[in-house]
Amino acid sequence: MAYMSKEGYEDLVAELHRLEAIEMPKASAAIAEARDKGDLSENAEYDAAKEAQAHLADKIHRLKSTIADAKIIDKSRLSTDAVQLLSKVEMTNMANNAKMTYTVVSANEANLREGKISVETPIAQALLNHKVGDVVEAKIPRGILKLRIDNISY
Repeated sequence: MAYMSKEGYEDLVAELHRLEAIEMPKASAAIAEARDKGDLSENAEYDAAKEAQAHLADKIHRLKSTIADAKIIDKSRLSTDAVQLLSKVEMTNMANNAKMTYTVVSANEANLREGKISVETPIAQALLNHKVGDVVEAKIPRGILKLRIDNISY
């Protein structure tokens, strides 16, 4: 089961629609165009178009599976007592006093540019179930990162 926000779910549905309505017809057209160029046994363009279509079909299948298994989390029922999925966490790096804010999301919603980190990352794993004021240690590739949780919101 894939837990996610309503926004994340809607983004996946929109991406699936785009792939099925726009990208798949383009892939089919590319195959037809390559087929019209003659001998298929020596037609690299045809082989590439078929491979691209297969990758696209696989991506569509994975998206459909994720959407079918999705469980939308109702933010109104969440508590700010401790960090959990969909928590927006303001924290301080204890080594340099740098302030950071991340929202803990499902793996398929993660986007570092938007400040959304996957629940599967070392930082999110260290934060889970901790409260404001707690200092947690996240084991990252560069060593141990000590973070103080300053605020939890949604």
